[in-house]
Amino acid sequence: MWFMFIARRCRLASSPISSARYKEARLSELMTVGPSNSSRSRDFLEIVLAYGLIIAVIWTPNPLQRVLYWIAFAAILGMTLLRGDDLTTLGLRQRGFASSLWIVALAFAVAAFTVWAAFRLQTLHSLFGHASFLTHVWGYFVWAIMQQFLLQSYFLTRFLRLTSNRWLAVLFVALLFAMAHIPNPVLAVATFVWGICCCVLFLRYRNIYTLGLAHGILGICFAVTVPDHFHHHMRVGLGYLRYHQRSSPRPHF
Repeated sequence: MWFMFIARRCRLASSPISSARYKEARLSELMTVGPSNSSRSRDFLEIVLAYGLIIAVIWTPNPLQRVLYWIAFAAILGMTLLRGDDLTTLGLRQRGFASSLWIVALAFAVAAFTVWAAFRLQTLHSLFGHASFLTHVWGYFVWAIMQQFLLQSYFLTRFLRLTSNRWLAVLFVALLFAMAHIPNPVLAVATFVWGICCCVLFLRYRNIYTLGLAHGILGICFAVTVPDHFHHHMRVGLGYLRYHQRSSPRPHF
């Protein structure tokens, strides 16, 4: 009886269907094995170091702030290169770009409606500063893509290795993003919501370019439609506390 049972199990294991199922189970087992303790420690230290440098930049006055900015930039870039993640993992390839363009279209539609509403409510105003509108827009779009790189390519990828719960990783990243905008209450709330949305979308499409474009559109829209006394010219940290409102000409249409 036992011989017949063992023979039957051997035949099932050697069949193509059972072999395929075994390979799938084995692959699933290998994928569920988390990173080593040393890798987790490295991820945690890189998160703490990068975020600490970012907070230092936000809360340090000039001219030291400019020095810290480039130190933070070099440190984060260096840690990213040394980690050796491929471009697909970082969301820097074309993969997912075309299929996620609807995010940019939706952001543009939301921005267009908001600008129209602000014009009707007479809250529409020009951007702060003496630079031209195109210079403002170009600079902010570059900064928006850089922020998405920090959020998804740097912090989210590390939190995903620290925890097996994707939603927990998304929540941690959104909280860090919102905390970086303290003490600006309006931006803190807005960035927490956007942090959750863009992390979920990144996990779906793995592309930071469309997220950066959407971020840029919504950010510019926010800056020209919400009165400055609410968000202090989109400033955070020490800049928010040192804000002094200046009269800004309302655009003529």
